[in-house]
Amino acid sequence: MDRVDWSTRPPIPHRTGRTPTEVEDLILAVRHELKYDSILGEFGAPAIQRELRDRTAPVVPSVATIGRVLERRGALDGQRRVRRPPPPRGWYLPEVAAGHAELDSFDVIEGLVIQGGLPVEVLTGISLLGGLSAGWAGPPVTARLVVDRLTGHWRAHGLPAYAQFDNDTCFQGAHQHPDCISRVMRLCLSLGVVPVFTPVQEPSFQAALENLNGLWQKKVWGRVHFQGYEDLRQRSDAYIHARRQRAAARIESIARRPFPTRWALDLQRHPGGRIIFLRRTTATGSVSLLGHVLSVHPHWTHRLVRCEVDLDTERISMFALRRRDPHDQPLLRVHPYVLPRRRFAE
Repeated sequence: MDRVDWSTRPPIPHRTGRTPTEVEDLILAVRHELKYDSILGEFGAPAIQRELRDRTAPVVPSVATIGRVLERRGALDGQRRVRRPPPPRGWYLPEVAAGHAELDSFDVIEGLVIQGGLPVEVLTGISLLGGLSAGWAGPPVTARLVVDRLTGHWRAHGLPAYAQFDNDTCFQGAHQHPDCISRVMRLCLSLGVVPVFTPVQEPSFQAALENLNGLWQKKVWGRVHFQGYEDLRQRSDAYIHARRQRAAARIESIARRPFPTRWALDLQRHPGGRIIFLRRTTATGSVSLLGHVLSVHPHWTHRLVRCEVDLDTERISMFALRRRDPHDQPLLRVHPYVLPRRRFAE
C-alpha cells in the first residue's frame, strides 16, 4: 500500500451510504408525533432515537445521522447564531482602528506578596499595534512612580498618539474631587499624548494588557521563589526583554513620535489638549466624568459613548459607540466645559 500513488484519487469514497428515504420519512413522522403528543415535549434527535428504539424499529440511526436528516429535510426549528466579525483593534478610536496612530495601554497588577510580607505591585504596559511590552515590578505603585516610568519608557521608545488607562486613582486621580486633572494626565497632555480612560468594570478594552498580565504572573511570578524586590526586578526585566526581542519586527513596523529633547514636566501649567473617557450610559442616558453627571441622549441608554474633553475649545463632545457597527460613531451631544484654573497640589 505504501507504493501506491493516491494523489490522483478523489478524497471521497466511490459509494456513500445515505439513509434510505423510508427511514428519513419515519424520523420525520416520529418527530411530528413527539412535538405535538409527547408529555415531555422533547422532539430532538436524542428523543427521536429513544422513540425508535422503544418501537423496535428495524433501523435506528445514530443521533448525528438523525440530526443530519432533520437538517437536510428542513425540520429544524432553531435558528443559527449569527456570528459577526469582531471589530478592529482600537475600534473606539478611529485613528487607531485605521492603523494611523499607536495606543499604549497601562495597568497595575496588585495583590502580590513576597514571602515575609513584602507587598508587590507591577506596572505593566503594551502597545496595541506594535506589541511593545513593558513591566516594572516593585513596591506599591504611586502616581509619581507612574510618571517616572512612563517618562523613561517614552524617552527610550518614542511617543504614542494615545495612552490608555483604567480608572485607578494612580492614573485618573482622586474621584471625590470634581475637575481633577491628575499627574499622569498632565504628563500625557504636556507631551501631546491623548489620555484615554476605559469604562468602569469593563476589562474588554484592556484585553491585550490583561493577556500580558496573565502571562507575566504565569511565566515570571509563578515560576520562581523570589527573595526580594531586586531578584524580582531582574527576572521581570529579562522576561520583558525577551518579549521585545521576539516582537522586534512588529515593534519596528509601527512609527512612534520622537520624545522632545528639551522638555520638563510643569505640573502648575494650565493643561491643554484632549482627554477621552469611554463610558456606558445609565438608564437615563447620562454619564459621569470629571465629577460631573452629563446627559447624553434619552434613547441612548446602557450604551457605550466616547466623551472627548477638549480643553482648548472648552467643550465635551459625546460620540455613540457600537461594536456591531464600529465605523458609525455619530455625535450625540456637545456640552460646554471650562476647566477651573487652580494650583495643582503636588
